[in-house]
Amino acid sequence: MEQQDAHAFEPDALEGIPLPRERTVLYGHEAAEQALLEAYRSSRMHHAWILAGPKGIGKATLAFRFARFVLAHPDPASAAARIAPNLTLSPDDPTFRKVAAGAHPGILHLKRPYDAKRKSKDKFKQDLTVDEVRRAVPFFGSTGSQGSWRICIVDAADDMNQNAANALLKVLEEPPKRSLFLVVAHSPGRLLPTIRSRCRMLTTQPLRDQEIASGLAEFGVAAPETREARRAAELAHGSLRKAIMLASSDAIELADGFAALVEQLPDVDIAQAHGFADAVARNGAEDAWTLFQDLVSDHLHSRLDPASGMALQRLVRVAEVWEKTSQAAREADAFNLDRKQLVLNVFRDLAETART
Repeated sequence: MEQQDAHAFEPDALEGIPLPRERTVLYGHEAAEQALLEAYRSSRMHHAWILAGPKGIGKATLAFRFARFVLAHPDPASAAARIAPNLTLSPDDPTFRKVAAGAHPGILHLKRPYDAKRKSKDKFKQDLTVDEVRRAVPFFGSTGSQGSWRICIVDAADDMNQNAANALLKVLEEPPKRSLFLVVAHSPGRLLPTIRSRCRMLTTQPLRDQEIASGLAEFGVAAPETREARRAAELAHGSLRKAIMLASSDAIELADGFAALVEQLPDVDIAQAHGFADAVARNGAEDAWTLFQDLVSDHLHSRLDPASGMALQRLVRVAEVWEKTSQAAREADAFNLDRKQLVLNVFRDLAETART
């Protein structure tokens, strides 16, 4: 399948960027990779893992990397598995090629289903549905070759609705032999306690700036040591996915505009604020709208730090603005309200907190 076609049927795919199942390099997560490798080679290999951590840091890439290794080395006691320094598999390996093409019979990738009938730009259902999760039943019930593994990657568990979560729980309760569940979770605390209790938790950490810079360079998004790469890494808070989105658009310019306005507080240049609000609220600027909310959240979070020495009254006021802004953004999305006015209102509130 051509890369463009493959991307069309993958939720959250980034144009021009290899899918997690296609990637040859894993940035960061050396400790998590070694934990999986050592567990596989031991007699204590758990049948289900939750790969936990913020969105966009490489959890799905790690899941496919581990799945490829297990499928290529079905016997953990084999010499090749015992001496492997990590989970790397050559791109020329037949297992790698099959997994990259989404054609390996030993992997079931559960994700939000594609729905061509949806009228929105996003052609994927909002939830990872119960019907999608139930595909695991015939998958694990089918007969594979002797000694082969069956691996289910749930990507991401955060997308499951209640019925889907219950369906996954049923499969986890009676795991077939030589089965492996890799559950990608951005917020594992939201999963059913019964799902968490049946899985081993492996927490992954946000990426370091240098790791993000390396990823941006590999994917041809931004050259290392450039301001664009440094600024994208700074704004991404450890998420390579977010850094790619930032560096691939006018987001850096938007972030600089926000920073310039914040520097003026409590006084704000009205014309400059209106220009910034126009950029955020223009039709089709969903990425800009999301970035604006992130920028406001980051700014308010930095001011909520008790170590900053801010008076209690001001801390309370900042917390109120945070909640008010979050609620207003949700209402603007739900009722298609004027985003420009919301942006201007936010700067008015930020100015008031700066004067408090």
